Amino acid sequence: MGKRAIITIRESLQELELLYKKTRKHKARQKLKSLMLTKKQNFSTRSKLAKHLGIDVKTLYVWTKQYQELGLEAMINSTSGGSHNYKVSKTIKEILEKKLNDSRSPLQSYTDAVEWVKECNVDIKYHTLRSFMIVNFGTKLKQPRKSHYKKDEVAFEAFKKTPGSS
Repeated sequence: MGKRAIITIRESLQELELLYKKTRKHKARQKLKSLMLTKKQNFSTRSKLAKHLGIDVKTLYVWTKQYQELGLEAMINSTSGGSHNYKVSKTIKEILEKKLNDSRSPLQSYTDAVEWVKECNVDIKYHTLRSFMIVNFGTKLKQPRKSHYKKDEVAFEAFKKTPGSS
């Protein structure tokens, strides 16, 4: 069995429980719960505590390290995900919107959209552009059209009126 980690929690159990009840963010509540259970010493190992919380042992290690180095407030208020610097500029967004609404030459797939954007001298990865188009324009993959975009209504009506030979 490995060496038991000794983690000192400066706050009292009552303070942690009060803060837990006030907090509404799920991740912050999980972090507080990990501190409370560590303070109570309900679990003999970190892996058992992590399994109980439904997180990875590495995540629990990062949380406790953050608590020990920066304190409770920094641990609770930490954010994840980073900044959202989108590669798709406003001009590309406007051009894409026009292209998506064009019935004469629509984009057939997300790959076509990537190739089409490359023609505008902008290199955007497939998944980035796909998620951008889904979020901003509500596009869906493999949604059938009601009729073909090259369909000629006049020729179709003339074909229907032509008597068939037997």
